[in-house]
Amino acid sequence: MNFAPLPAGALAELARTRPAEADGALLRSALHARRLLLLKALLVRVQRDREAIDAGVFRRFEESWHLLERIEGRHPAVVRDVLDYPMTGAWLAAALVEPLGPALDRHLVRLESLAVTAALRADWPLDIAVEAPDGFLSLPGVGRQTARSGRVRIKAGFRVARIHPEEPTPAAPTVLLLTDRRTGTLVGRGQGWQSLSTLPDSTARLDDLDPYRVPPGGVGVPPRTAASAGDTDPAVWFARWRAAHALLAGTDPGRAAEVLRCLRAVVPLAPHGHRSLGATLRSAPGAVLTSVPAGAQDMAETLVHEIHHSKLATLHELVPLYRQSRAAVHRVGWRPDARPIGGVLQGAYAHLALTDLWRRAATAQALPRPWRSSAGQQFDHIHDQVGEALVILLESDELTNEGREFAQQMRRHHASLGAAPRAAG
Repeated sequence: MNFAPLPAGALAELARTRPAEADGALLRSALHARRLLLLKALLVRVQRDREAIDAGVFRRFEESWHLLERIEGRHPAVVRDVLDYPMTGAWLAAALVEPLGPALDRHLVRLESLAVTAALRADWPLDIAVEAPDGFLSLPGVGRQTARSGRVRIKAGFRVARIHPEEPTPAAPTVLLLTDRRTGTLVGRGQGWQSLSTLPDSTARLDDLDPYRVPPGGVGVPPRTAASAGDTDPAVWFARWRAAHALLAGTDPGRAAEVLRCLRAVVPLAPHGHRSLGATLRSAPGAVLTSVPAGAQDMAETLVHEIHHSKLATLHELVPLYRQSRAAVHRVGWRPDARPIGGVLQGAYAHLALTDLWRRAATAQALPRPWRSSAGQQFDHIHDQVGEALVILLESDELTNEGREFAQQMRRHHASLGAAPRAAG
């Protein structure tokens, strides 16, 4: 799906996996354009099928749409930030494929949460009753309010919002304070309120609350499910995050900065065995799904690997790199199962970024010796596998012209990394 021609040299620059602010800005613009397109597609579908949609759901959807339009007229950056949050993409993907019926109606209620979140972050006056599906009002990127009755009333203005669950026994409301108009930061306190934590020295959320953070069937093989909020220890994640960021900054400062720019959310997965698992949803770029990493090195590698899945997913929506086909599958060194050409490209791209990182780490005298040694071993193990995957890509007839150019540029960067690096020390 082409939104606009790529600037000259952008495809080659992105293929190298090296961080560049201009490339990040390009992909963010592409992501936002796609979100608007999908949101409009959902509106068209709702209006077309309005007779089959619950009347109350349809009315609230239209009211929420108009509220978002009014807020965007005054505070476009706030609305853009809410729409571009990774779980908004996961919601749109789910809603657009859901058949008509109660399940679709439940998806459509989510637009009310998006509109309310934008209003609160923009300090927009509100006095509104909203639905709380499954007993929770989820405010994407902010937190959630428990409401056993399934409805809450929100009154907001002058940087203060009060959330009143419509319970049989009245209780003190949750109070949300808009502490920073520039960033739209909301801080809440009250019975039944849970705030999302922000990873230290970043804007990324540790999101263990959003109902769309992991698909209902889980992610990966075997399927991994979302960790519950009660099982998430923010202190453990903060320690891993700080250590991983320090390791990346010492290895490749540009790549450490890229992670800060690209990452919107880390979604904890339930543990399964001794190995951590990282994953990215194509519909939710900017979110890294992972069980608790074993340490700084594990988390640093997961972040780099999954950020490149996000980058490639966004780029492919902007400029298709391959044609969808399930007829041909290919063996790659890093997975036991055969992969379609899109999976080969995704895997090669993410592992190329890691080989670039490992080469730098293996020869960096200032880094801890265990990281240097491990990085050298990982480079040796994966470098040839990436080369073999690039041969598969360049011999395939499933790549588009742009995809072939992209793979050729990947091969050039792969060749520039050379053979095994000489470890420092």
